[in-house]
Amino acid sequence: MKKFSIIDLIIIIAIMVALLVGLYTAKHFRQTADKQIEATSPITFQVFLRGVTVTGKDFPISADGKTFITIRNVPYTELTVTEVSSQPRKAFAPNSKSIVVNDPSQPALYDAVVTINDIAKITKDGAVVGGNKIKIGLPVTLEGETYRFNGIISDVRVKTDTDMQDDGENKEVG
Repeated sequence: MKKFSIIDLIIIIAIMVALLVGLYTAKHFRQTADKQIEATSPITFQVFLRGVTVTGKDFPISADGKTFITIRNVPYTELTVTEVSSQPRKAFAPNSKSIVVNDPSQPALYDAVVTINDIAKITKDGAVVGGNKIKIGLPVTLEGETYRFNGIISDVRVKTDTDMQDDGENKEVG
């Protein structure tokens, strides 16, 4: 019979550890990544764009348009924009207490909120899109044919079954 060397013992121990990990996973003592996903659901999130410089007549992002999104410098996909709200930068009027007017010193500077829909995997920690948890404060980049804006997610809403039923029932025909 041959003597066992230290290398043989290390290999045997490694195989035994791998078998134990496989056994724990098969018996559900250890949770794998795919078991952490609880559901897949539509989500709506808003991206706040602060201080966007636009000298053209129209804001380049429009509702019902498409925008390519990059999350944490990792390209994700092209998504549909459902709503855009943009306003020129505001300032307090001199010699008044509460009047807010468009800032005349920065006429091409806008603040905007862009609302986007997507399908997300729902986990205990929240919604996951493109391998990233979508949470308020997450930096994202929106890109189209004529623009590239950096923004921050300012709101995340996971649509539940009741939200989707309400959307279908409460729409007004006009």
